Amino acid sequence: MFSSPVFQMLERSLDGTALKQKAISDNIANINTPNYKAKNVEFHTKLQESLQAFRTESRHLDFSSGTKSGFSVKRSNSTQINNNGNNVDLDEQMAELAKNQIMNQALVQQLNGKFNSIEMVIKGGRA
Repeated sequence: MFSSPVFQMLERSLDGTALKQKAISDNIANINTPNYKAKNVEFHTKLQESLQAFRTESRHLDFSSGTKSGFSVKRSNSTQINNNGNNVDLDEQMAELAKNQIMNQALVQQLNGKFNSIEMVIKGGRA
C-alpha cells in the first residue's frame, strides 16, 4: 500500500525539500565566511521522473525536463557578491527558503490526504 507510485513520489519530494532546506540553511549560516560558495540542490528532475509514472495518455502534458538525474548539491562559482569571495545573496536565499517551505507544506498536505483516504477505507467509509 505504501509502496505505490504516489507515496514514493511524495517521499522522494519530501527528501528533496529537506535537502534543499539544509543547503539554504548552510548558505545563510556562511553568509560572512570568506570564499564560501553558495550551494544549490537540484531535485526537480527526480520529481519530474516520478510524475512521468502517472502519464497514462500520450496527449497528456509531458512533465520531463530531459534529464534523469537524482538529487544533486552543486556549488555556484559564477558570481561574487562580497569582496571576500563569498557569493551568498541573502535576498535570494530567503526567497528560495520561502519557495521551498511552500513546496514542503503542499507535499505534506498531499501525504495527509492520502493517509486520510486510507483511514476512511479502514473505517468503512465512516468519519
